[in-house]
Amino acid sequence: MNPAEHYIIHKPEPFRSILLYLRSVIENTIPNIDLRYKYRIPFYYIGDRPFCYLNQSKDYVDLGFWNAAHLTLHLELMTTAGRKTMKSLRYRSLEEIDTIVLTEVLQDAYSVKERKFYK
Repeated sequence: MNPAEHYIIHKPEPFRSILLYLRSVIENTIPNIDLRYKYRIPFYYIGDRPFCYLNQSKDYVDLGFWNAAHLTLHLELMTTAGRKTMKSLRYRSLEEIDTIVLTEVLQDAYSVKERKFYK
């Protein structure tokens, strides 16, 4: 088991279920994506470029997007939470996940994957 999988599997519920579900949707939506363990969290890469990350903190799971400055869909549902450029979808329960919104945001992020981190 690689460190990213270890991170996910060893989280307590409900976070483990949230992380596993997000992982499933990400890997079924984005082609040629690679799960790595960077910055002490699971981080998805497309080739050599960071794409998104999963982070369980306090009472939620963040799905953060590397090229968030270029995203255009569902921004009202995303949080910056004191960060200047990173945006994330934040979930406290499995029931909060709207798979349609999640898929649309992932596809939006994929469409800007070649752009630089900043605008």
